[in-house]
Parts: sequence; structure tokens; C-alpha cells
Amino acid sequence: MSSPVPAAYAESRPLPPYRALFAVDAKDFTGLPAVQHGPVSRLIPELVDQALDRAGLHELREAKRFLANTGDGVVFGFDPALLPFVLWPFLGVLDDTLGAYNKQSVGPRIRLRASVHVGPLPDADRPGDGNGTARNDTHRLLDSRPVKAILTAASEQVTHLAAIVSQRVYEDVVLSGYTGLHPDRCVEVPATVEGKTFSQRAWLYVPSPSGNLVQAGVRPREESAAPADTSAAREQEPATSGTQYSGNTQHVGEGAAVMGSVGRDVTYSGGSTTNHGTNQHWGGGDNVSGDKRVGGAGAPR
Repeated sequence: MSSPVPAAYAESRPLPPYRALFAVDAKDFTGLPAVQHGPVSRLIPELVDQALDRAGLHELREAKRFLANTGDGVVFGFDPALLPFVLWPFLGVLDDTLGAYNKQSVGPRIRLRASVHVGPLPDADRPGDGNGTARNDTHRLLDSRPVKAILTAASEQVTHLAAIVSQRVYEDVVLSGYTGLHPDRCVEVPATVEGKTFSQRAWLYVPSPSGNLVQAGVRPREESAAPADTSAAREQEPATSGTQYSGNTQHVGEGAAVMGSVGRDVTYSGGSTTNHGTNQHWGGGDNVSGDKRVGGAGAPR
């Protein structure tokens, strides 16, 4: 006999435990030949696990909650106490792991979008665990326009990962100083998803920016994130070196701003756009200034 669906607002009940969430999916997965879908679907969790090991997060690799392979990616829950280490060094190590794989691989390049969120989710080893608003929002962040636009605009030879962090994680983990990821490495964006009634404040982090992202004032990491012992890392002060965002003022109403030369398929859409030198102010869409070449290898994104 199935369990009855509880009525919302009818009575008070215990809040489910807070669970952090991490999700990734692969850029251009659906454009791959069908014969490559299965191998790439299996490869992505393997690369994530390799990066977890290299980042010293062995306990997280073995303690994932409600793990799911989404075909073009993977999503899982975990103890929120590990959020600082997922933001730093894990995201940087994952970027390095993808870069090393892409450099030696003769197959398709694996470039990922990642989202990080936290919220109350049922987790009692029962069917349906992990489902809730926090899970839905994690996937919406992953599909949002800013993180897609940034990964499209960046060099596929250098930038292998673009991450979007929810406002809740940013406030609780980054601004509170619990992680080595400095706030200056993050760029605020409004996360919206085409065709969905979803809009949230969020933060982009690109471990290895490239091309027009560098021209826009996003400087590469001075050194790769090193593997960390999580027990010792909790006692360390947040790092202050690495990627910094400076030089250009960008006020984003929706989507993502990219300045410089864009050589892949990028389309422009939006409302009002005013350009004053290197400062950009716009109300909607993805704003791209500089050399923009549309078409070529694939369909506009």
C-alpha cells in the first residue's frame, strides 16, 4: 500500500535534514553520436570520483547520498559540513582532471557545468529520498543561462569547467570565510532558465578562465588547487591568491556578459544595451562585445 501524500500547510512536521547538493552535466552531450552516449555517461562519474580523491575528499566519494546518473552528468547529496572543500579545492581539481583527460583523449572533449546548492531534503533510506525544492533548484541552476553562456564563450582548450553556486551556499560558506574560495573569485549573476519560471541570485566561478573572460578582467589561477586533507583544511585560513575579477564593471540584468573575441557559436539576444567603454549595462539576454563570429561548427546556442 502506498504512503498517503501529506497535505501542505495542514500541520507542522519535522524539517528534513539539510543536505548539500552537487550536480554536473556535459556541454553538447546530445550532439554526440549515439554510440558515444553510453561511454561518456559512464565516464563523467569516474572523472568526478578521480577529482574527489585528488582533492582529499575520499569520505565524500564513499558517502554520496541519493546518487543519480542523469545520462549527461551526475547528481548527489552530501553532508553540508563538506561544502567548503567542495568549493575549494575540489572544483579546481575537477577542472584540472578534465583538462588532463581532454589533453590525452582521442575521443570527445568533456567540458562540464556544475552547480552547488544546499537545502532540506528527505534522507531516510527510502524511495523518493533527495527529492524536493532544493533538488529542483540545483538542476535549474545547472541549466541556467549564465553558466551555459560562460562555458560556450570560453576556450575549449583551457576552460573545462564552469560552476554556479547558489546564493545560500555563497552566503553560508563563501562570505562566512569557511572556504578557500575567496569572494573576489565569484561573479554575481541572475540565474534564469529559458521556458521555466525560475529566477534566483547566484554566483559564477570559473577555475580556469580563458580568452575573452581574461580580457574582461577574470585572471587565471596562479596555481592549481592542491589535494587537501579535509580534517586539516578546516583549521586553515581561506586562501587569498588565485583568480580575481577586476578591471571591468558589469551590471547584469539577465544572462551573462562576455567581452573580447568569441570564436564559437554565440547568439545575442536581449533588451536594452548601453556600452560605455569597458562598462556594460543590460537588461536581458547574453551580451557579447568585441569580435563575434556566429555560425560555423554548429547551431547557435
